[in-house]
Amino acid sequence: MHSADLPTLRERVRAHMNDTLVADFQRDGAVCVRQFFTPDEVALLARGIEANLAAPSPRAMVASGPDDPGRFFEDFCNWRDIAEYERFIFNTPLAALAQGLMQSQTVRLYHDHLLVKEPGTRQKTPWHQDQPYYNVEGWQNVSFWIPVDPVSRASTLEFVAGSHQGPWLMPRTFMTQQAKWFPEGSLADLPDIERHREDFPILGWDLQPGDLVCFHMLSLHASAGVDGAHRRRVFSVRFLGDDMTHAPRPWVTSPPFPGLADELPAGHAMDHPLFPLMAV
Repeated sequence: MHSADLPTLRERVRAHMNDTLVADFQRDGAVCVRQFFTPDEVALLARGIEANLAAPSPRAMVASGPDDPGRFFEDFCNWRDIAEYERFIFNTPLAALAQGLMQSQTVRLYHDHLLVKEPGTRQKTPWHQDQPYYNVEGWQNVSFWIPVDPVSRASTLEFVAGSHQGPWLMPRTFMTQQAKWFPEGSLADLPDIERHREDFPILGWDLQPGDLVCFHMLSLHASAGVDGAHRRRVFSVRFLGDDMTHAPRPWVTSPPFPGLADELPAGHAMDHPLFPLMAV
């Protein structure tokens, strides 16, 4: 299906990944890999992001208020419609990196997610775990957070090291803090991390184009807004490993996969054209 030179991609992964990186990911739930992508790959992804911004999908949303001097834009599940996204996902070493970090034999694409904070955006991304918003269960997973602009330490994605070990915590809407997914009281609420930052092992990295952050879907994470004239365009790609299974929910997940529950029973592997197996 894709023409990437797999031996060359594997060589690139071996140049960046070692036992220490894998152990850090398994222990902390988040790691940074420096200069993993070539300038051409970053440029390809930036073109895809601009195409996405010019023609958002029906799943797109603005996650900042009308009084925000900037704008926080999100969109999901566009790799089949934006050629640059498809080339970036399938023709870079992402899948091989995912395989090593997840310690999985198989690698399945879950979905892509665009997150753009325009200059001056005040809207924060509050502390949360991703997996409770999703329709999957299991341990072997990884998300990649890939900026095409420089990201300062103040505006980067932060993590509570080790929080991916659990428990699951209540997912809420970011702007109104409503429990739209799991029923109120069914999961514990998040601790007030911002008011007690000194009590938590918080990780975060300043980033340059070519860098990426890798994290587990249960890792607690958050980010601030962006200041001044800085723009923060980030593309996130999520992958599933051997033990991940479908977990249909009685509510709309984020992102939604309409009709999937009729085609893929609960507890089954995510064996569906929406989630292709990756060549590694």
